[in-house]
Amino acid sequence: VQLQASGGGLVQPGGSLRLSCAASGNVFSIGYMAWYRQAPGKERELAARISGGGSTDYADSVKGRFTISRDNAKNTVYLQLNSLKPEDTGVYYCTAGYRKYKYSDLFDSWGQGTQLTVSS
Repeated sequence: VQLQASGGGLVQPGGSLRLSCAASGNVFSIGYMAWYRQAPGKERELAARISGGGSTDYADSVKGRFTISRDNAKNTVYLQLNSLKPEDTGVYYCTAGYRKYKYSDLFDSWGQGTQLTVSS
């Protein structure tokens, strides 16, 4: 499955933004979908994750500010980012787990990343 992320940009502290990531390709099912982020000079970290059933998990640093959601009809995952801080700056990557066929293994796919800069 191919993932195409969009929606990044330059935002002032306290601002909001919504990231989108659309999955395409001929697969049997898409399970979890998630957003990771990588700040300059730091390792990539999980920001938010949503299961195929809609259960969500968030990094402590984004709880209460970020909301992950998905539209299964569109194979798209969203990340609503509110109350943004300069430390939220980084490249945001979407990822998803999918099965090519009904009984195949679960594979991971990664999008190309979208840059978010939070600065005044």
